[in-house]
Amino acid sequence: MNLLSQVKYLIKKELLLEWRSKYALNGVLLYVVSTVFVCFLSFVSAAPITLNALFWIIMLFASINAVSKSFLQESRGRQLYIYTIASPIALIISKTIYNILLMMVLTLIALFFYSLVFRYEPQDFGLYILATILGSLSFSTVFTMISAIASKAGGNGSMLMAILSFPVVIPVIIVLIKLTKNAIDGLDRSVSMDEIGLLLVINGLVAAVSLLLFPYLWRD
Repeated sequence: MNLLSQVKYLIKKELLLEWRSKYALNGVLLYVVSTVFVCFLSFVSAAPITLNALFWIIMLFASINAVSKSFLQESRGRQLYIYTIASPIALIISKTIYNILLMMVLTLIALFFYSLVFRYEPQDFGLYILATILGSLSFSTVFTMISAIASKAGGNGSMLMAILSFPVVIPVIIVLIKLTKNAIDGLDRSVSMDEIGLLLVINGLVAAVSLLLFPYLWRD
């Protein structure tokens, strides 16, 4: 099979496994809904900037729970099977695309529920949705690659993932909070172009590093 066929086959495999188990979707949705409800009980009234930071903290931990299973929960037998039928480039691309789709769905659902509970209405809702999509893209690309690295650490994979992701995710969170703050305040969209460009650059760099390094990591 060529690269495109391998990617399509692996994405279909991920979707089929998710549809059968519904582990990531149901588990993370339960986490998001319960966390938002607990926050609502704790912060009945809060400033929009506080609610904005709280939303991204919730989505950060939700993305870790959803994306970390990409490689950490793959059995050795399944990894060997994939190794024999697909190239490492096709595998990392398919995992990243699947995690992007999963995180976009989860983030939009979480934003809808968050807005419903807190009556959270940014002045520029279109820019806010764009920021959530870029955030989903950033979390997916970063955590997919780090999950692949951490899976080679054996039983310490979860701890290693937290350590490796910290220096990469913190700048992304800072940029996302600033971008969504601009959307909340209703500032002109030209003001936010630097943040949008920076997020795209970060995503491009992480994707490029993943494509370059993953074949050597997968061969180990």
